[in-house]
Amino acid sequence: MQPDTIRIAQAQVRLNDPHAITDSRTLLNLRDALHDALVRRTPAGTFEPSLATEWTVAADAQTWTFSIRDDARFHDGRQVRASDVAASILRAASPAAGGEMATEGVLASYFEGAEVTEQSPGTVRITMGQPMADLLDLLVDIVILPNGEPTSEVPVGAGAYRLSEIAEGRIVMDAVEDHWRGQPLAQRIEWLAVPDAAERARLLSDNAVDLAIGLGVAEQQMLAQAESVTLLTSNGSLCVAFLLNASAGPCTDARVRQALNHALDTDRVIAEVAGGAARPLNGPFTPLHFGHDPAVPRYPHDPDRARALLAEAGYPDGLSLTIDVPTRLPDEALELASALQRDCQTIGVEIRLRVHEDRLAYARMVRAKQIGDGCCFDSSPLSTYRVLREKIHAGVAGPWWQGYVNRDVDALIDRATATVDDTERQAIYRRAYQTIRDDAPWIFLYTPLLIDGAGPRLSGWQPASNGLARF
Repeated sequence: MQPDTIRIAQAQVRLNDPHAITDSRTLLNLRDALHDALVRRTPAGTFEPSLATEWTVAADAQTWTFSIRDDARFHDGRQVRASDVAASILRAASPAAGGEMATEGVLASYFEGAEVTEQSPGTVRITMGQPMADLLDLLVDIVILPNGEPTSEVPVGAGAYRLSEIAEGRIVMDAVEDHWRGQPLAQRIEWLAVPDAAERARLLSDNAVDLAIGLGVAEQQMLAQAESVTLLTSNGSLCVAFLLNASAGPCTDARVRQALNHALDTDRVIAEVAGGAARPLNGPFTPLHFGHDPAVPRYPHDPDRARALLAEAGYPDGLSLTIDVPTRLPDEALELASALQRDCQTIGVEIRLRVHEDRLAYARMVRAKQIGDGCCFDSSPLSTYRVLREKIHAGVAGPWWQGYVNRDVDALIDRATATVDDTERQAIYRRAYQTIRDDAPWIFLYTPLLIDGAGPRLSGWQPASNGLARF
């Protein structure tokens, strides 16, 4: 029997600009319920129709045409039209578009030279200024708003739920009657802000909420014996790593970067810092990313090999490196930096830390490419193309690129984005993936697991493939 109301506890409950870039699950959960995009990710990581019923892409990977479903309506009753789609895409792709942690305007360069036009009330055409076979990677995160603009009072979207009540720390949504998606899981969702993870777990254990989002290892252990609770562990798309400065200093030498990867005992870090709730990376993607290759080997913990590489690079007596570290996001950054210091001591590398309290200023520093020899960072886009274009491609020198140059990798990325066939494009990305792993522009750490807890009324429920709480 479907519940009339489900109550969800998560770290924060607030609404932001629906076109602002964010990787916050708490914000995206609310956005996903209220709004719809042209396409949606499937559990297999591909794309399925949402507000668009179908689409075509030309062989040059530049011209895309989307048909808009005629039964899609905004919460105010108005039909979703191609003009709304075009205006929404142009707003999200504007240099003035908002974003969290210095991500403002990030999509603008992707749409440089693009034309987004209404062909008919039910058809929109996007002609990109350059080949972009991965355009759906971007469109899946661009929600469609009436006339492309957020409303100032009550948010109006085209999602399966509409806003009913909003107060400090509490948002209530009701299911949209006769929504094209059909019968929802619940008629009402009540979202509660509960900043403390232990308190979220307690509320779940007491059946005061039906879902507790974002639990840690301690909460997982606390709930392990609770008969009424189902613990849900899923993969996330976050990569936790140290980005290395490949434009100046010792880390311009790939052998130094490889040595640092061999020096760090990632398994020990996962056990001690992440409490075992993470999976090691074998490159710059998680297993959820298109183009991830599970056959690529990890860097083994091998201090002897690390010392040999340093000697080959001209540092037989070791060296000193300066690493920038935030105090949050990732919240365990200081612990990771301490582990790096400890393990690098065994190969003769002194790690000097510069700690930054202001996380926004830290993000802007990284974006301005003003780091020391490296910095602790997290890579969040589920889009493979965004990761490569914003962090790896030297020809683009994107916002989070730190000087790594490999023209063969650049050529592979360019070739992939002009390749419409998914199988061929994935093979190209995997070739790039292997080379990036070998060149080691990052110290590859891990991807944290997402841990949620569900009560008896949500028996059998699972989060979406991107970790969102979808109903």
